[in-house]
Amino acid sequence: MSGDIRGRDENPEDEQRQQPERKREEVRDRAREDRAISGDSDGRLGGLDEVLEAQDYPITTDELVEAYGDYEIETQGGTESLEEVLAPTDNQTYDSADDVRSRLLGLIHR
Repeated sequence: MSGDIRGRDENPEDEQRQQPERKREEVRDRAREDRAISGDSDGRLGGLDEVLEAQDYPITTDELVEAYGDYEIETQGGTESLEEVLAPTDNQTYDSADDVRSRLLGLIHR
């Protein structure tokens, strides 16, 4: 029975040690979400990110592919062209660079 008491005594200490790590993880997760929303700070979109900022909107998926289909994007499986990343999607209209970025980052994180 003394083992049970000892185990309970150690748990609060373990919990206290884990709290700072959990807090750091939460901060990292929020930072990742903020980066995904605000742009491509991880550089996965490469030069395409700057091009998207200069692009006039609205623009459709088909127009993006026609204009920038050869741009390379870093995916979880390596590198793919913009055309390959957008291939499984329907033609839709994007109102801003953030709309395009959000869609692309969502597709490459699957």
